[in-house]
Amino acid sequence: MTTATLPASATLTSPSGETDTQLLEVSMGPQHPSTHGVFRMDVALDGEHVVKLKPIFGYLHRNHEKIAEIETYLGSMPYTDRLDYFCSITNNWAYALAVEKLAGIVVPERAEYLRVITGELTRLQNHASLVGFLMQDMGASGTPLMYAFREREKILDLFESLTGARMMCNYMRFGGCRCDLPEGWLQQAKQVVDAFPRFLDEFERLLSSNEILMARTQGVGVLSKKLAINAGVTGPMLRASGVNYDLRKVDKYGIYDRFNFRVPLGEHGDVYDRYMIRLLEMRESVSILQQAIRDLPEGPFTDPKTKVRNFRPKPGEAYGRIEAPKGELGFYLISDGTPNPYRYRVRPPSLINLTILEDMCLGQNIADVVIILGSIDIVMGEVDR
Repeated sequence: MTTATLPASATLTSPSGETDTQLLEVSMGPQHPSTHGVFRMDVALDGEHVVKLKPIFGYLHRNHEKIAEIETYLGSMPYTDRLDYFCSITNNWAYALAVEKLAGIVVPERAEYLRVITGELTRLQNHASLVGFLMQDMGASGTPLMYAFREREKILDLFESLTGARMMCNYMRFGGCRCDLPEGWLQQAKQVVDAFPRFLDEFERLLSSNEILMARTQGVGVLSKKLAINAGVTGPMLRASGVNYDLRKVDKYGIYDRFNFRVPLGEHGDVYDRYMIRLLEMRESVSILQQAIRDLPEGPFTDPKTKVRNFRPKPGEAYGRIEAPKGELGFYLISDGTPNPYRYRVRPPSLINLTILEDMCLGQNIADVVIILGSIDIVMGEVDR
Protein backbone atom coordinates (compact mmCIF):
# COMPACT_ATOMS: atom_id res chain seq x y z
CA MET A 1 0.00 0.00 0.00
CA THR A 2 1.30 3.44 -0.92
CA THR A 3 0.14 6.84 0.29
CA ALA A 4 0.48 10.34 -1.10
CA THR A 5 -1.10 13.74 -0.44
CA LEU A 6 -3.14 15.33 -3.16
CA PRO A 7 -1.61 18.32 -4.98
CA ALA A 8 -2.71 21.72 -3.71
CA SER A 9 -4.72 22.32 -6.89
CA ALA A 10 -6.86 19.27 -6.24
CA THR A 11 -9.93 20.05 -4.18
CA LEU A 12 -12.39 17.58 -2.74
CA THR A 13 -15.41 18.11 -0.54
CA SER A 14 -15.31 16.58 2.93
CA PRO A 15 -18.43 15.10 4.60
CA SER A 16 -18.84 18.39 6.52
CA GLY A 17 -19.36 20.18 3.19
CA GLU A 18 -16.18 22.21 3.43
CA THR A 19 -13.63 22.31 0.64
CA ASP A 20 -10.45 20.57 1.77
CA THR A 21 -7.12 20.43 -0.04
CA GLN A 22 -5.40 18.29 2.59
CA LEU A 23 -7.23 15.01 2.02
CA LEU A 24 -5.08 11.91 1.94
CA GLU A 25 -5.06 9.72 -1.14
CA VAL A 26 -4.38 6.02 -0.54
CA SER A 27 -3.72 3.49 -3.29
CA MET A 28 -4.82 0.03 -2.16
CA GLY A 29 -3.32 -2.51 -4.53
CA PRO A 30 -2.81 -3.72 -7.15
CA GLN A 31 -1.09 -6.31 -4.94
CA HIS A 32 -3.17 -6.31 -1.77
CA PRO A 33 -4.41 -9.35 0.19
CA SER A 34 -7.97 -8.07 0.51
CA THR A 35 -8.57 -7.59 -3.23
CA HIS A 36 -8.42 -11.35 -3.98
CA GLY A 37 -6.62 -10.69 -7.23
CA VAL A 38 -4.83 -7.97 -9.15
CA PHE A 39 -7.08 -4.99 -8.42
CA ARG A 40 -6.56 -1.45 -7.16
CA MET A 41 -8.67 1.11 -5.34
CA ASP A 42 -7.68 4.79 -5.25
CA VAL A 43 -9.24 6.10 -2.05
CA ALA A 44 -9.40 9.72 -0.88
CA LEU A 45 -9.72 10.10 2.89
CA ASP A 46 -10.81 12.86 5.26
CA GLY A 47 -9.18 11.50 8.39
CA GLU A 48 -10.30 7.87 8.24
CA HIS A 49 -13.53 8.55 6.31
CA VAL A 50 -13.84 7.77 2.61
CA VAL A 51 -14.86 10.75 0.47
CA LYS A 52 -13.96 9.30 -2.92
CA LEU A 53 -13.12 5.83 -4.24
CA LYS A 54 -12.12 4.84 -7.75
CA PRO A 55 -11.87 1.12 -8.58
CA ILE A 56 -9.21 0.37 -11.19
CA PHE A 57 -9.25 -2.98 -12.95
CA GLY A 58 -8.00 -4.50 -16.19
CA TYR A 59 -4.73 -5.96 -14.86
CA LEU A 60 -5.97 -9.50 -15.57
CA HIS A 61 -7.49 -8.90 -19.01
CA ARG A 62 -6.99 -11.96 -21.23
CA ASN A 63 -9.09 -11.09 -24.29
CA HIS A 64 -11.58 -13.87 -23.55
CA GLU A 65 -14.36 -12.62 -25.83
CA LYS A 66 -12.24 -11.98 -28.93
CA ILE A 67 -10.41 -15.31 -28.54
CA ALA A 68 -13.82 -17.03 -28.52
CA GLU A 69 -14.65 -15.45 -31.87
CA ILE A 70 -11.76 -17.28 -33.56
CA GLU A 71 -12.40 -20.55 -31.68
CA THR A 72 -14.98 -23.22 -32.42
CA TYR A 73 -18.05 -23.22 -30.21
CA LEU A 74 -16.85 -26.26 -28.29
CA GLY A 75 -13.29 -24.93 -28.17
CA SER A 76 -14.47 -22.03 -25.98
CA MET A 77 -15.94 -24.28 -23.29
CA PRO A 78 -12.63 -24.75 -21.36
CA TYR A 79 -12.01 -20.99 -21.54
CA THR A 80 -15.24 -20.36 -19.61
CA ASP A 81 -13.69 -22.26 -16.68
CA ARG A 82 -11.19 -19.42 -16.32
CA LEU A 83 -13.78 -16.68 -15.83
CA ASP A 84 -14.98 -17.27 -12.27
CA TYR A 85 -12.45 -19.98 -11.52
CA PHE A 86 -14.22 -20.80 -8.25
CA CYS A 87 -17.34 -21.73 -10.21
CA SER A 88 -16.24 -23.34 -13.46
CA ILE A 89 -19.24 -25.66 -13.74
CA THR A 90 -21.80 -22.85 -13.59
CA ASN A 91 -19.72 -20.94 -16.16
CA ASN A 92 -19.99 -23.99 -18.43
CA TRP A 93 -23.73 -24.15 -17.86
CA ALA A 94 -24.45 -20.55 -18.85
CA TYR A 95 -22.42 -20.90 -22.06
CA ALA A 96 -23.97 -24.27 -22.92
CA LEU A 97 -27.44 -22.79 -22.38
CA ALA A 98 -26.71 -19.94 -24.81
CA VAL A 99 -25.47 -22.33 -27.52
CA GLU A 100 -28.43 -24.65 -26.98
CA LYS A 101 -30.83 -21.73 -27.45
CA LEU A 102 -28.94 -20.69 -30.58
CA ALA A 103 -28.99 -24.18 -32.12
CA GLY A 104 -32.30 -25.48 -30.74
CA ILE A 105 -30.69 -28.36 -28.83
CA VAL A 106 -32.75 -30.41 -26.38
CA VAL A 107 -31.14 -31.57 -23.13
CA PRO A 108 -32.08 -35.05 -21.80
CA GLU A 109 -33.73 -35.41 -18.38
CA ARG A 110 -30.77 -37.04 -16.64
CA ALA A 111 -28.39 -34.36 -17.93
CA GLU A 112 -30.66 -31.62 -16.56
CA TYR A 113 -30.54 -33.23 -13.11
CA LEU A 114 -26.76 -33.61 -13.30
CA ARG A 115 -26.48 -29.92 -14.14
CA VAL A 116 -28.59 -28.94 -11.14
CA ILE A 117 -26.61 -31.21 -8.81
CA THR A 118 -23.19 -29.96 -9.93
CA GLY A 119 -24.43 -26.35 -10.14
CA GLU A 120 -25.79 -26.31 -6.59
CA LEU A 121 -22.66 -28.02 -5.25
CA THR A 122 -20.77 -25.17 -6.91
CA ARG A 123 -22.99 -22.65 -5.10
CA LEU A 124 -22.26 -24.33 -1.77
CA GLN A 125 -18.50 -24.22 -2.12
CA ASN A 126 -18.55 -20.65 -3.48
CA HIS A 127 -20.67 -19.25 -0.64
CA ALA A 128 -18.74 -21.16 2.02
CA SER A 129 -15.47 -19.77 0.65
CA LEU A 130 -16.87 -16.23 0.49
CA VAL A 131 -17.92 -16.28 4.15
CA GLY A 132 -14.52 -17.67 5.16
CA PHE A 133 -12.69 -14.99 3.19
CA LEU A 134 -14.95 -12.28 4.63
CA MET A 135 -14.08 -13.31 8.17
CA GLN A 136 -10.39 -13.28 7.26
CA ASP A 137 -10.75 -9.78 5.79
CA MET A 138 -12.37 -8.72 9.04
CA GLY A 139 -9.31 -9.80 10.99
CA ALA A 140 -10.67 -13.04 12.43
CA SER A 141 -8.31 -15.89 13.15
CA GLY A 142 -7.96 -18.60 10.51
CA THR A 143 -10.64 -20.80 12.13
CA PRO A 144 -13.71 -19.69 10.06
CA LEU A 145 -11.74 -19.87 6.81
CA MET A 146 -10.41 -23.34 7.63
CA TYR A 147 -13.92 -24.52 8.56
CA ALA A 148 -15.17 -23.26 5.20
CA PHE A 149 -12.31 -24.78 3.23
CA ARG A 150 -12.78 -28.11 4.98
CA GLU A 151 -16.26 -28.32 3.45
CA ARG A 152 -15.09 -26.92 0.12
CA GLU A 153 -12.49 -29.69 -0.14
CA LYS A 154 -15.19 -32.34 0.15
CA ILE A 155 -17.04 -30.82 -2.80
CA LEU A 156 -13.85 -30.41 -4.85
CA ASP A 157 -13.12 -34.09 -4.22
CA LEU A 158 -16.49 -34.89 -5.79
CA PHE A 159 -15.70 -32.67 -8.79
CA GLU A 160 -12.31 -34.34 -9.22
CA SER A 161 -13.75 -37.85 -9.23
CA LEU A 162 -16.44 -36.78 -11.72
CA THR A 163 -14.50 -34.56 -14.14
CA GLY A 164 -10.82 -35.24 -13.45
CA ALA A 165 -10.24 -31.67 -12.24
CA ARG A 166 -10.90 -29.89 -8.98
CA MET A 167 -11.43 -26.38 -10.33
CA MET A 168 -11.19 -26.24 -14.15
CA CYS A 169 -13.84 -28.91 -14.65
CA ASN A 170 -14.85 -28.42 -18.32
CA TYR A 171 -17.88 -30.59 -17.59
CA MET A 172 -20.82 -29.27 -19.63
CA ARG A 173 -21.43 -30.04 -23.28
CA PHE A 174 -24.04 -28.78 -25.71
CA GLY A 175 -27.01 -31.06 -25.13
CA GLY A 176 -25.83 -32.45 -21.80
CA CYS A 177 -22.71 -33.27 -19.84
CA ARG A 178 -19.29 -34.67 -20.76
CA CYS A 179 -19.64 -37.90 -18.77
CA ASP A 180 -22.02 -39.78 -16.51
CA LEU A 181 -21.57 -40.29 -12.78
CA PRO A 182 -18.90 -42.83 -11.79
CA GLU A 183 -19.91 -45.73 -9.57
CA GLY A 184 -20.57 -44.66 -5.98
CA TRP A 185 -20.44 -40.93 -6.76
CA LEU A 186 -24.09 -40.24 -6.00
CA GLN A 187 -23.82 -41.91 -2.58
CA GLN A 188 -20.72 -39.84 -1.75
CA ALA A 189 -22.50 -36.68 -2.85
CA LYS A 190 -25.50 -37.55 -0.70
CA GLN A 191 -23.25 -37.97 2.35
CA VAL A 192 -21.62 -34.57 1.76
CA VAL A 193 -24.99 -32.85 1.24
CA ASP A 194 -26.67 -34.48 4.24
CA ALA A 195 -23.78 -33.47 6.52
CA PHE A 196 -23.67 -29.87 5.26
CA PRO A 197 -26.41 -28.47 7.56
CA ARG A 198 -24.35 -29.51 10.59
CA PHE A 199 -21.46 -27.41 9.27
CA LEU A 200 -23.83 -24.45 8.76
CA ASP A 201 -25.17 -24.82 12.31
CA GLU A 202 -21.64 -24.82 13.72
CA PHE A 203 -20.66 -21.88 11.54
CA GLU A 204 -23.64 -19.80 12.64
CA ARG A 205 -23.09 -20.56 16.32
CA LEU A 206 -19.50 -19.43 15.89
CA LEU A 207 -20.21 -16.27 13.91
CA SER A 208 -23.75 -14.97 13.38
CA SER A 209 -24.32 -13.58 16.89
CA ASN A 210 -20.69 -12.68 17.50
CA GLU A 211 -20.73 -9.12 18.85
CA ILE A 212 -17.57 -8.10 16.99
CA LEU A 213 -18.91 -9.37 13.66
CA MET A 214 -22.23 -7.60 14.23
CA ALA A 215 -20.52 -4.32 15.17
CA ARG A 216 -18.29 -4.47 12.10
CA THR A 217 -21.03 -5.37 9.60
CA GLN A 218 -24.43 -4.00 10.67
CA GLY A 219 -25.15 -0.64 9.08
CA VAL A 220 -21.88 -0.84 7.09
CA GLY A 221 -21.79 -0.66 3.29
CA VAL A 222 -25.54 -0.21 2.88
CA LEU A 223 -26.84 -0.73 -0.66
CA SER A 224 -30.36 0.61 -1.14
CA LYS A 225 -32.97 -1.33 -3.06
CA LYS A 226 -33.34 1.51 -5.60
CA LEU A 227 -29.61 1.78 -6.34
CA ALA A 228 -29.23 -2.00 -6.57
CA ILE A 229 -31.95 -2.19 -9.21
CA ASN A 230 -30.76 0.86 -11.17
CA ALA A 231 -27.14 -0.37 -11.21
CA GLY A 232 -28.10 -3.81 -12.56
CA VAL A 233 -26.83 -5.61 -9.46
CA THR A 234 -27.89 -9.26 -9.28
CA GLY A 235 -27.48 -12.36 -7.14
CA PRO A 236 -27.05 -12.39 -3.36
CA MET A 237 -26.07 -8.70 -3.45
CA LEU A 238 -29.46 -7.75 -4.88
CA ARG A 239 -31.46 -10.07 -2.63
CA ALA A 240 -29.63 -8.78 0.47
CA SER A 241 -31.12 -5.36 -0.39
CA GLY A 242 -34.61 -6.87 -0.33
CA VAL A 243 -35.26 -7.42 -4.06
CA ASN A 244 -36.96 -10.76 -4.76
CA TYR A 245 -35.20 -11.69 -8.01
CA ASP A 246 -33.66 -15.09 -8.63
CA LEU A 247 -33.33 -16.44 -12.18
CA ARG A 248 -34.02 -19.96 -10.95
CA LYS A 249 -37.53 -18.68 -10.14
CA VAL A 250 -37.86 -16.02 -12.85
CA ASP A 251 -36.63 -17.98 -15.89
CA LYS A 252 -37.04 -21.49 -14.45
CA TYR A 253 -34.18 -22.56 -16.72
CA GLY A 254 -33.24 -26.22 -16.77
CA ILE A 255 -35.65 -28.00 -14.42
CA TYR A 256 -35.66 -25.59 -11.48
CA ASP A 257 -39.46 -25.37 -11.61
CA ARG A 258 -39.54 -28.93 -10.20
CA PHE A 259 -37.85 -28.09 -6.92
CA ASN A 260 -39.26 -26.53 -3.79
CA PHE A 261 -36.99 -23.81 -2.41
CA ARG A 262 -37.27 -20.31 -1.01
CA VAL A 263 -35.50 -17.10 -2.03
CA PRO A 264 -34.01 -15.49 1.13
CA LEU A 265 -34.18 -11.69 1.29
CA GLY A 266 -32.43 -9.10 3.43
CA GLU A 267 -33.93 -5.97 4.95
CA HIS A 268 -31.08 -3.48 5.28
CA GLY A 269 -28.68 -4.23 2.41
CA ASP A 270 -25.62 -4.00 4.65
CA VAL A 271 -22.61 -6.30 4.97
CA TYR A 272 -24.36 -8.36 7.65
CA ASP A 273 -27.35 -9.01 5.37
CA ARG A 274 -25.03 -10.03 2.55
CA TYR A 275 -23.30 -12.44 4.93
CA MET A 276 -26.60 -13.91 6.14
CA ILE A 277 -28.01 -14.27 2.62
CA ARG A 278 -25.11 -16.54 1.68
CA LEU A 279 -25.74 -18.75 4.71
CA LEU A 280 -29.46 -18.95 4.01
CA GLU A 281 -28.90 -19.66 0.31
CA MET A 282 -26.63 -22.57 1.22
CA ARG A 283 -29.48 -24.09 3.23
CA GLU A 284 -31.79 -23.77 0.22
CA SER A 285 -29.13 -25.31 -2.04
CA VAL A 286 -28.96 -28.29 0.33
CA SER A 287 -32.73 -28.69 -0.05
CA ILE A 288 -32.51 -28.54 -3.87
CA LEU A 289 -29.65 -31.06 -3.87
CA GLN A 290 -31.54 -33.51 -1.68
CA GLN A 291 -34.52 -33.37 -4.04
CA ALA A 292 -32.37 -33.70 -7.18
CA ILE A 293 -30.34 -36.61 -5.81
CA ARG A 294 -33.54 -38.37 -4.76
CA ASP A 295 -35.27 -37.90 -8.14
CA LEU A 296 -32.30 -38.41 -10.50
CA PRO A 297 -33.64 -40.52 -13.40
CA GLU A 298 -31.89 -43.04 -15.58
CA GLY A 299 -31.23 -42.29 -19.24
CA PRO A 300 -28.68 -40.61 -21.50
CA PHE A 301 -26.40 -37.91 -20.05
CA THR A 302 -26.12 -36.12 -23.39
CA ASP A 303 -28.22 -35.63 -26.52
CA PRO A 304 -27.09 -38.30 -29.03
CA LYS A 305 -28.34 -36.16 -31.94
CA THR A 306 -25.97 -33.28 -31.20
CA LYS A 307 -22.89 -33.58 -33.42
CA VAL A 308 -19.91 -31.81 -31.90
CA ARG A 309 -17.74 -32.29 -34.96
CA ASN A 310 -18.36 -29.63 -37.62
CA PHE A 311 -20.85 -27.87 -35.35
CA ARG A 312 -22.39 -24.93 -37.25
CA PRO A 313 -25.53 -23.31 -35.80
CA LYS A 314 -27.81 -21.56 -38.25
CA PRO A 315 -27.42 -17.77 -38.46
CA GLY A 316 -29.12 -16.06 -35.54
CA GLU A 317 -28.55 -14.75 -32.05
CA ALA A 318 -29.25 -15.93 -28.51
CA TYR A 319 -28.70 -14.90 -24.91
CA GLY A 320 -28.42 -17.58 -22.26
CA ARG A 321 -28.31 -16.70 -18.57
CA ILE A 322 -28.30 -18.50 -15.24
CA GLU A 323 -28.34 -17.66 -11.55
CA ALA A 324 -24.63 -18.19 -10.94
CA PRO A 325 -23.38 -18.03 -7.32
CA LYS A 326 -22.37 -14.38 -7.78
CA GLY A 327 -25.40 -13.26 -9.79
CA GLU A 328 -26.67 -13.25 -13.36
CA LEU A 329 -24.06 -14.80 -15.66
CA GLY A 330 -25.03 -14.45 -19.30
CA PHE A 331 -23.56 -15.21 -22.72
CA TYR A 332 -24.71 -13.38 -25.84
CA LEU A 333 -23.90 -15.16 -29.11
CA ILE A 334 -24.38 -14.27 -32.77
CA SER A 335 -23.97 -17.02 -35.37
CA ASP A 336 -23.24 -16.38 -39.03
CA GLY A 337 -23.33 -20.08 -39.93
CA THR A 338 -19.58 -20.66 -39.53
CA PRO A 339 -17.91 -23.00 -36.98
CA ASN A 340 -17.11 -20.07 -34.64
CA PRO A 341 -19.32 -17.27 -33.23
CA TYR A 342 -19.50 -14.00 -35.13
CA ARG A 343 -19.97 -12.25 -31.77
CA TYR A 344 -19.41 -13.56 -28.26
CA ARG A 345 -20.15 -11.41 -25.22
CA VAL A 346 -20.11 -12.20 -21.51
CA ARG A 347 -22.31 -10.53 -18.90
CA PRO A 348 -20.11 -11.01 -15.78
CA PRO A 349 -21.86 -10.52 -12.39
CA SER A 350 -18.57 -9.75 -10.60
CA LEU A 351 -17.96 -6.69 -12.81
CA ILE A 352 -21.52 -5.36 -12.67
CA ASN A 353 -21.75 -5.78 -8.88
CA LEU A 354 -18.39 -4.06 -8.42
CA THR A 355 -19.53 -0.84 -10.11
CA ILE A 356 -21.38 0.37 -6.99
CA LEU A 357 -18.38 -0.09 -4.67
CA GLU A 358 -17.85 3.67 -4.25
CA ASP A 359 -21.52 4.26 -3.38
CA MET A 360 -21.32 1.72 -0.58
CA CYS A 361 -18.00 3.05 0.76
CA LEU A 362 -18.65 6.81 0.89
CA GLY A 363 -18.62 8.01 4.48
CA GLN A 364 -17.32 4.68 5.79
CA ASN A 365 -14.01 4.16 7.58
CA ILE A 366 -11.03 2.98 5.55
CA ALA A 367 -11.01 -0.26 7.57
CA ASP A 368 -14.57 -0.95 6.40
CA VAL A 369 -13.67 -0.68 2.71
CA VAL A 370 -11.98 -4.08 2.85
CA ILE A 371 -15.02 -5.89 4.25
CA ILE A 372 -17.43 -4.06 1.94
CA LEU A 373 -15.37 -5.23 -1.02
CA GLY A 374 -15.25 -8.73 0.44
CA SER A 375 -19.04 -8.84 0.80
CA ILE A 376 -19.51 -8.21 -2.94
CA ASP A 377 -17.78 -11.51 -3.80
CA ILE A 378 -15.69 -10.82 -6.90
CA VAL A 379 -13.23 -12.91 -8.87
CA MET A 380 -10.89 -10.87 -11.04
CA GLY A 381 -10.82 -13.48 -13.81
CA GLU A 382 -14.48 -12.67 -14.39
CA VAL A 383 -14.18 -8.92 -13.84
CA ASP A 384 -11.37 -8.44 -16.37
CA ARG A 385 -12.00 -11.42 -18.66
